[in-house]
Amino acid sequence: MVETAIPTPNESDLNAEQADVLDQLLKPEVEEALEILVQNLPKLVEMTTLLTKTYDLATKVAGDRVLIQDTVGAVKEVVKPIEQKAKHYASAAIEAGNRMEQDTSKIGLFGMLRMFKDPELQRVLRFSKAYLDVLGERRK
Repeated sequence: MVETAIPTPNESDLNAEQADVLDQLLKPEVEEALEILVQNLPKLVEMTTLLTKTYDLATKVAGDRVLIQDTVGAVKEVVKPIEQKAKHYASAAIEAGNRMEQDTSKIGLFGMLRMFKDPELQRVLRFSKAYLDVLGERRK
């Protein structure tokens, strides 16, 4: 059986390394940094604890398939009505654009006055007025 010798550091190597470490620690900027670290140790411990708890929670949540599916389901429920309204308004705008392209008639002054009787135009005008009132109040 062959024995392999594990090199052991001799005393002069250890003394040289210790001297290097001491030289580093005696530098003013290192002393100042260590002093700041020591002063902030309670905060660092608190931050480390909080980060560890956050990491543990994130790891647990990331691995919980049921929670992920429930979250995705909840987001879909919130987004679905918005998506439906957006599709409704988009299709109305497309249809109105198509009708406008086909209609070549001119709208004169009396035609505009007749349009003021349209309930939809009245609703849009009331909304516009209320919206402008809100913007004016917020600017003050």
